[in-house]
Amino acid sequence: MRRMAVVAACFAAALACAPTVVANAAPIDSGSAEGDPLVVPDAPHDAGVTSVTKISPTQSSVFVYSPAMKRDVQVQVLHPVSSASRPSYYLLDGVDADPRQATWLEKTDIARFFENKNVNVVLPVGGAASYYTDWKSIDPVLGVNAWETFLTKELPPIIDAEFHGTGANAVGGLSMGGHAAMNLITRHPDLYRGVAAFSTCANSLDSNAQQSVRATIASRGGNATNMWGPDNDPDWAQHDPVTNANALRGKTVYMSVGNGQLRPSDLDSSAALLDSATGIGLELLTLSCTRLYQARLDSIGIPATFVYRPVGTHSWPYWQDDLHASWPTVAKALGTS
Repeated sequence: MRRMAVVAACFAAALACAPTVVANAAPIDSGSAEGDPLVVPDAPHDAGVTSVTKISPTQSSVFVYSPAMKRDVQVQVLHPVSSASRPSYYLLDGVDADPRQATWLEKTDIARFFENKNVNVVLPVGGAASYYTDWKSIDPVLGVNAWETFLTKELPPIIDAEFHGTGANAVGGLSMGGHAAMNLITRHPDLYRGVAAFSTCANSLDSNAQQSVRATIASRGGNATNMWGPDNDPDWAQHDPVTNANALRGKTVYMSVGNGQLRPSDLDSSAALLDSATGIGLELLTLSCTRLYQARLDSIGIPATFVYRPVGTHSWPYWQDDLHASWPTVAKALGTS
């Protein structure tokens, strides 16, 4: 674990250099402030669609009032033109989730890639540094975060009703969003058939993993104690994909990661070089985490697909590649193509 501690320290340093994109956020401080307790409703009785805007024949923007989040939440949905029934694939952003549009739509060819596929691709908007989980308290910088309740209780019935969903679901994400996807499927195995996680550290519990989670949230001004409490709080174990890995039995699992090595296109500008320098450290952490997670699944006899790319940093061009490469596996789990 000493190597993991060294990499975790590098991860924290890399995050400190990464750009910050948080809507209406106060200046980043030490992340020490604790907020008021957050009360999340037990059932989504009052969740409902506020508005739907059709962006194109295969893309819609849906605003959903969330009692848990105490606001309207935008969700962008890629969907077929036809009214045929289809499964749904929930795909989560990373730490810098854009408050205006799903970053998957900004950074990849996801809209074109899924244009002719029989699936709803559900892209929640926002959630920067939230881990897409229910927080214990309202964070002074990051605000109200009750994403788990929104994504697992409030949103799925609405997606199925509005977009001909069959109730068959998968979940995926990159980096922080991949960690969240692993948590969602292990905490709600009846809801999801499969999971895809790209460049993810699927660990919450040991001291080095906690340091990494805290560094991720603090880098965007938040305080992880508002999320799952102090380090010894049972919520950390309850949100640890390693501890809860047995819930993946019978599920389709796809995980991919790079090795920090660059390809020529990573060096085509000074900006790209700076991004690559940050992305190397982050990807080395997720590489170590992915190897440990594979060992965990192997030890309990759960089959999974692990892809170790021969190159790759913590950056969007590789996650677009991962999206394409993982789709046949995810599609099989969903019973579509």
